[in-house]
Amino acid sequence: MQDEQIIELYFARSEQAIAETSGKYGGYCNSIALNILHDQSSSEEVVNDSYLKVWNSVPPNRPNSLKAYLGRIVRNLALNLYEKLAAEKRGRGEVRLVLDELAEVIPSGDSAEQYTEQKILEQMLDHFLGTLDEMSRKVFVRRYWYMSSVKEIAGTYRLSESAVKMKLKRTREKLREYLIKEGYGSE
Repeated sequence: MQDEQIIELYFARSEQAIAETSGKYGGYCNSIALNILHDQSSSEEVVNDSYLKVWNSVPPNRPNSLKAYLGRIVRNLALNLYEKLAAEKRGRGEVRLVLDELAEVIPSGDSAEQYTEQKILEQMLDHFLGTLDEMSRKVFVRRYWYMSSVKEIAGTYRLSESAVKMKLKRTREKLREYLIKEGYGSE
């Protein structure tokens, strides 16, 4: 079933919308959650919560891409659960490592007044990603959006782990330079 048809099911408030979403994107959603949480039952919980969140937000929202809309919801819910679990355990897994790598370049902001700055940063990141060659962009997105391990990325793109690490390091350096040039961050 096409995304537009599934979205119409949400607008018609048909419970078939959730079944169709699960059938089409269940594996995709589970892989996002599993890469962040590394726990199957927690990942399933996040995926199920994401279906409820989509149900409650469509309508009134009409996403242009159901896959991207759903992926963002799953990722955000998984990161929220990860933070909650990490606060309880204070573990340092792959997600913490990924977030620490990015923290070297992008400072975090938790206050409400930084919302606008966050939106500007998102636009800058989108523009920056557009300046990268295809492989660098894929590796960067796999690492920092999907939270894939260096080993997984190396296997997917048939690169050595050291080549992936070097590509990520160089891309972070380019990002730092780009953000400084655009007036975001400091030298």
